[in-house]
Amino acid sequence: MSLFKARDWWSTILGEKEEFDQGCLCVADVDNSGSGQDKIIVGSYMGYLRIFNPHPVKPGDGVQPEDLLLEVQLREPILQVEVGKFVSGTEGLHLAVLHCRKLCVYAVSGTLGNVEHGNQYQIKLMYEHNLQRTACNMTYGPFGGVKGRDLICIQSMDGMLMLFEQESYAFGRFLPGFLLPGPLTYNSRTDSFITVSSCRQVESYKYQVLAFATDADERQEPEQQKLSSGKRLVVDWVLNIGEQALDICVVSFNQAVSSVFVLGERNFFCLKDNGQIRFMKKLDYSPSCFIPYCSVKEGTINTLIGNHGKMLNVYQDVTLKWATQLLHIPVSVKVANLQDLKGVIVTLSDNGHLQCSYLGTDPSLFQAPQVDSREINYEEFNAEMKELQKIIKEATKTQDILPKSEKHRDLIVTAEVSPDLDAESQAIDSEVKAEAVPSVTVKITIQSRVTAQKKKLAVCVQAPLAVTKKKIVFDDLEPDSSETVKKKIFLKGNCSPSELKKKNVVSYSTPTGILKVAQCNFRLPLRLICFPAQSSKAANHKLTIDTNKAPISFLTIFPDFVDPSEDDQANVLGFQFLTGSKTTLLASKTSQRYRIQSDQLEDLWLITKELTLRLEEHFKKQNCKDFACTFSGSIPLQEYFELIDRHFELRLNAEKFQELLSERAVQFRAIERRLLTRFKDKTPAPLQHLDTLLEGTFREVIALADAAEENQANIFQAFTKLKSATHLVIMLISLWQKLSTDQVAILEATFLPLAEDTQELGWEETVDAAISYLLRTCLSKSSKEQALTLSSQLCMPKDTSRLKKNITLFCDRLAKGGRLSLSTDSATQQAAVMPGGCTTITESDLEERMVILGSTATFPSHGQIAKQKSKP
Repeated sequence: MSLFKARDWWSTILGEKEEFDQGCLCVADVDNSGSGQDKIIVGSYMGYLRIFNPHPVKPGDGVQPEDLLLEVQLREPILQVEVGKFVSGTEGLHLAVLHCRKLCVYAVSGTLGNVEHGNQYQIKLMYEHNLQRTACNMTYGPFGGVKGRDLICIQSMDGMLMLFEQESYAFGRFLPGFLLPGPLTYNSRTDSFITVSSCRQVESYKYQVLAFATDADERQEPEQQKLSSGKRLVVDWVLNIGEQALDICVVSFNQAVSSVFVLGERNFFCLKDNGQIRFMKKLDYSPSCFIPYCSVKEGTINTLIGNHGKMLNVYQDVTLKWATQLLHIPVSVKVANLQDLKGVIVTLSDNGHLQCSYLGTDPSLFQAPQVDSREINYEEFNAEMKELQKIIKEATKTQDILPKSEKHRDLIVTAEVSPDLDAESQAIDSEVKAEAVPSVTVKITIQSRVTAQKKKLAVCVQAPLAVTKKKIVFDDLEPDSSETVKKKIFLKGNCSPSELKKKNVVSYSTPTGILKVAQCNFRLPLRLICFPAQSSKAANHKLTIDTNKAPISFLTIFPDFVDPSEDDQANVLGFQFLTGSKTTLLASKTSQRYRIQSDQLEDLWLITKELTLRLEEHFKKQNCKDFACTFSGSIPLQEYFELIDRHFELRLNAEKFQELLSERAVQFRAIERRLLTRFKDKTPAPLQHLDTLLEGTFREVIALADAAEENQANIFQAFTKLKSATHLVIMLISLWQKLSTDQVAILEATFLPLAEDTQELGWEETVDAAISYLLRTCLSKSSKEQALTLSSQLCMPKDTSRLKKNITLFCDRLAKGGRLSLSTDSATQQAAVMPGGCTTITESDLEERMVILGSTATFPSHGQIAKQKSKP
C-alpha cells in the first residue's frame, strides 16, 4: 500500500451502471479554442458521449454544472474516441467516434452565451463510414507521410485493417496468421503499424507494404493469393514477448530517444523503432493501463502505470520514482493541461469514476499515546493465565462443529417414534418370508429460528431396513415456524439389521448463503424386527451378563413382549426374528445375572443391547446411579472368526466370478467378430458351429452374472451378520474391561470403519490396518514395535490368518492392562511399563494357548484342545 494518496483536484461519477474501457477516454483541445487547455472526452458502452472542462474553485471540489460542456447519447456503444485532423480542407481538430459497425467524425464547436447559463456547445456530424466488419479498435496518423491531415486505421475483430483517407475508404488488408485482435498503434517515424498478435509477439507492418499488398475485400486461399494481383503482406519485424499485451504507445520527445512502449500482463517493454529491446521491467502486480510522458531528466522517459490494486506507479525508465493510491481501479490514464495547470493526471474506472488528480503528500500526523506506567501484579496475571489456559484446554477437547446448546441452533430436528406398530403395515416389496412384516411411523419435526432455504431431509436408514421416500425437499421455512413429516420404516431384506439406532439429517441454507446441517438420532423399536415366541432351552451360543442389582422381572422391562396373564414369562422370554431365527432371554432367580442364548452368534447382539438399555433406563427412573453391567465369561472369538471366514470366502468368490465374467466376455466378443467377418464375406462360407459356440458362451455369461449377483446378495447378508457380531464383541470387551466412553469410541472406529463393504476396500484389510496401528502405538510392548512401519496401501489379503492373529493379540494386550488411546505420549508411557505389572509374551506362546492369567475371560484359539491334551 502506498504511503501517499493521489491528491484529488476534480472528480465525478459518470451516469448509472455504465461501463467504460481503455479507449473510452481522450484529452485534447477538441473545440479548437486555441487557449492550450485540454478538454476531457469520455464515451461509454451505453452510447453516451460527454465532454468536460473542469474548473474547480478549490482542489477537491466536485463537478459543477458548467464543467460539463456537452452530453449526448448516440445510438450505438462507443468503443473508442480520438481527436485529430480528420476533415479535409482544414487543419482543425475533429472528434472521431468508433462504434461497432460505424465510424463517425464530428466537429465540436461552442457559442458564447449571453446569459448565466454560459457557453453552449454542440457537435456536428462531418461524415461517417458504415463498416462491413465488426470493429475492435483504431489508430490514426499521417499515413504515408502526408502533411496537415490524419488518416484513420480500424482493426476488425477478424483481423482486417481498414484504412480511411478522411471522407473516403482507401483499402483493407488482412493480417497474416490472425486469431484474436490486439492493441494497435501507428509509428510516424517508420510509417508503420505496430500490434501484438495472438502468438504473443509484437509485429510491425509498413504502410507501403500494406498499400501494395493483395486486396482484402474477402479472404482468399494461399493458392488464390498467388494468382491475384499485388504483393503478399509480410511483416517488417517481429519480437516475441511471451505474453499478451494490454496497450502499445509510441512516444517521441526532444530530449529522449524515440521509443515504442508495450505494456504486457506481467512486464513492461521499451523497444527501439527496429524492434530491439531498449529495456524491460518485470512487474510484481497486475497492470491495467499506462501512458508515457516527458521527463525532466534528459535521455529518460517517465511512465505512469496503473494496476488492479488501485495504485498508480511512476517510473523513470525502469526506476520506480513514486507510488500513489487511487480510489478506484483505472482502466485508462491520460496526462492533460487543465486551467493553466500542467500535468494533471486523468484516470477513468470501468464503472465511470472520472478523476483529475496530482501527485502530492498527505502524511498522517498520528502520535502514539503515552503509556501509563503502573506496577505489574504478577500473581494476578498468573491466575488469569491459568484460567485462560484451562478454557483453551476445555475448548480443544470438544471436536464438535455444531453448537452444544439446543437453544442456540438455527434449526432443530426432532424425531418421535410411535410406541405402537402401524395397524396397517406399509411394508412394500419386502423380501422377508414371514407372514406379516410390520412397519412403524417416525414423526420428524423441523423447527427453525431463522429463514431456512433449500431444505432437504434425508432419513439415514441402511439396508436391510427401508423407509418410504428416503429424501424430501421442502419449501423455504419462515422464522419461528415448524414443519412435520411422517415416515414409515420396515424390514425389507431377509436378514436382521445390525443396528436399530438411525439418524435424520437436514441440510439447509441461511439467507446469507451459508450451508448448514442439522441432525438427530432416534431408535427403532425391537418389535419392528421380532415378536414374542416360545423360549428355547437348547442353544449353540450363550452369554451371561452380570449386574450389581437384583434381577428385574421381564414384565417390567419388556412390557411390549410379555403377556401379563402368564407368570412363567417373568424370568424367561423368547424372541422370534422375522428372518426365522430365535433368541431366548433368561433372568436368574438366585443371582444377579441374565443369560442370552441363540443358535446364531449375530442374533445375540440386538437382544443383549436392548436388555442393557432397558435396564439402564429402569434404574435411571429409580434414581439409582451406581447400576453397572459386567461380563466375566469368555469372548466368543472362535465363533466370531467363523463369520469373518465366511465373509472373506464370499469376497474371494466375487473375485473369481469377476475374472470368469471377464474371460467369457472376451470370448463372446471374439466369436462375434468372427461371425461378423463370415457374414460380411461375399463368398458364403460355413459357420463351423460358431453360432452354437456363441449361444453357449452367451448362456455362460448370463449364468455367471446371475451367480455373481446372488453372491453379492450373500456378501451383503454376511457383512450384516459380521457387523452384528462385531457390535457384540465390542460390547463384551467394553463390559469386560470396563472401558470409558472414549475408549469404546476408539474400539468402534477400529472394528467398524466401513458403513458399506466393497471389493476395492473391504472390512478385513481395513480392520487389520487399524488393529496393527493400535498394536504398534498405544498397545505396543516395546520401542521396537513402535518403530515398525505399516503399509500405506490397503489391498485384499490372501487369507484371514493375520487378521485373526492380530485380533487375538489385541484382546490379550487389553487383558494385560493395555488401554486404548490415540495420544502418542500415553502410547510411549504404556510401552515402557504396561499397567498392572504384566509381562510380555511371545507370539508362539500366544498361538499355543490364549488364557488370560488373573482373569476369568479366556480366548480359545485353533487347535487349543488338542495342544492342551498333549501337555504334561
